[in-house]
Amino acid sequence: MSNDFFLFLHSLLRYAVLLTVAFAGLTHLSGYLRRKPILNGERTIAIVAMVLCHVQLVVGLSLYIGRVKHYVTESVSGRFWKFEHIGMMIVAIALVTIGRMLSKRANMEPSKQLRVAVFYLIALAIFLWATPWPFTEYGHGRGWL
Repeated sequence: MSNDFFLFLHSLLRYAVLLTVAFAGLTHLSGYLRRKPILNGERTIAIVAMVLCHVQLVVGLSLYIGRVKHYVTESVSGRFWKFEHIGMMIVAIALVTIGRMLSKRANMEPSKQLRVAVFYLIALAIFLWATPWPFTEYGHGRGWL
């Protein structure tokens, strides 16, 4: 498969990741604040968000490996792609995974919800910051997809 396909898939998956991570984080935060037990649907969305993050990571790493030589010649933009983007995305995906794993190990429902909410919402902030949006320097001219 070509890099263009993977780049399109990576760009498209970004929205699924952002939506599911945001939805899971806010749903669990709401459940924590209202002191409600976790419903199966809420647990499922947190799992789906984590799985989408991991799929996005695999697609992103395949792009990174295929394009690393291209970015060596660039200066500031190359630094963003080689270090900042991939590094922060790995940190954010690790936070989603850790939040889900810690939630599974917690004994009390409020603690489970709080762990997902905190870790997922911090990861969401990192995702939003490290994404090369079209209106930023690094995403300029790349489009929304």
